[in-house]
Amino acid sequence: MIPAPPVNLAALAPTLVLLATAVLVLLLDLFPPRNDKTHLAVVSLAGVIGALLTALTRWGRDQRGFRDMVVLDNYALFIDVVICYAVALVILLSIDYLRREGVQTGEYYALVLFSASGMMLMASANDLVVVFLALELMSLCLYVLAGLFKQRLDAGEASLKYFLLGAFASSFLLYGIALTYGATGSTSFERIVAAASGPDRSVLFLVGLALMLVGFGFKISAAPFHMWAPDVYQGAPTSVTTLIATGSKAAGFAALMRLLLGALRGAQPDWGPLMWGLAVVTMTLGNVVAIAQSNLKRMLAYSSIAHVGYMMVGLVAGGTSGAGAILYYLFAYTFTVAGTFGVLTLCARAGEEAVEVEEYAGLGRRHPLLAGMLTLFLLSLIGIPPLAGFVGKFYLFGAAVQHGYLWLAVIAVLNSAIAAYYYLRVVVFMYMREPEAAGAQWTPSFAGGVALAVAAAGIVILGVMPAPFADLAQSAVATLVR
Repeated sequence: MIPAPPVNLAALAPTLVLLATAVLVLLLDLFPPRNDKTHLAVVSLAGVIGALLTALTRWGRDQRGFRDMVVLDNYALFIDVVICYAVALVILLSIDYLRREGVQTGEYYALVLFSASGMMLMASANDLVVVFLALELMSLCLYVLAGLFKQRLDAGEASLKYFLLGAFASSFLLYGIALTYGATGSTSFERIVAAASGPDRSVLFLVGLALMLVGFGFKISAAPFHMWAPDVYQGAPTSVTTLIATGSKAAGFAALMRLLLGALRGAQPDWGPLMWGLAVVTMTLGNVVAIAQSNLKRMLAYSSIAHVGYMMVGLVAGGTSGAGAILYYLFAYTFTVAGTFGVLTLCARAGEEAVEVEEYAGLGRRHPLLAGMLTLFLLSLIGIPPLAGFVGKFYLFGAAVQHGYLWLAVIAVLNSAIAAYYYLRVVVFMYMREPEAAGAQWTPSFAGGVALAVAAAGIVILGVMPAPFADLAQSAVATLVR
């Protein structure tokens, strides 16, 4: 008689809360009202808050399940908190945005929750098979969400490009997993550690590692695997773009860090120089190409690529300081980017989204509060003190210097200076230019205003009082990099 594997559902507690909420949303969508889905947004938001509280109450109590394939440790819980904040802000921004665009569907909120559950599962994955399954759960939902505006050609193009390139990247990841299994005899992170630490690592293992890095590079939009990002960011609904830029990035880095800094920390001489080069190329390409963009969503897409390069600096640095700095940066980046895209969801011109830089000319005079919010978020992206973006970069670059990567830190600082140009250009248009035609106008939204207020409070609090959150991030990665 084959013994049943041990099942510990407590290791999936926050994920199960989101999955149950998603199923409930699908069931409630069968009933009236048909033309207004606000109640589904409220239920979804309640589920996200429930998952957040579940994660917070389990801090410090590690849970393992499914033969250690899933681990709910402090590291996973910290990422779960980041994802919950990102998804909550996305839901708040979506309520009036979808109503204004005339696309109110119950499956939208269910897909957001299913995607978020995949993100959480990626953070808890302690096995390459679980990583792949979680990544596909997240990605398939995002492919559909990117094409939500079926009447728009650019939305269909974004969805198709995202799907085709995503499937291509998934095949690289899966092939890399297969080769790694062939070289090590296991897909478990904890069993791969021994094989990766030995001096006689096989060519098969190194090829598998390279293929997996290609797959992860696509998911986090690291250069040269970033080709999908600008088109998807531009064509997808802005609320979906927010989810891709925040939650999916956090999930991708969560799995990548657990793989590189946990299972493959003994192979850092092999992947360290490669990540050094990728970090430089990613941040430089993202910042240089962003300068030439006139569309704000495309500009923010290249900006997000550059920020991936900054976070890869922490990967190269490694150790508790480097890994902790990445977690802190992800937390700060989530509030900053959600707020930036949130402003875009509240701005319209002639009944359509205002996404061109020129359309924001004179916004400081027409809507000073909204322009002030956008300025605050852009300054945080630049890294101006005392906002969260500055502290996040300080921790990342400081970790690089601490571990001897001085030139990498210098290149990152120079890239931050380059980035200031295209961020401040938007500020100049808002306060020092007058619109040639009708400019962007504010569309009232109570839920959107709440999201902006939460995001603004987040970057200010994280910037003014960073120590408690940085300490939590350090303690979260302590078991990962031991």
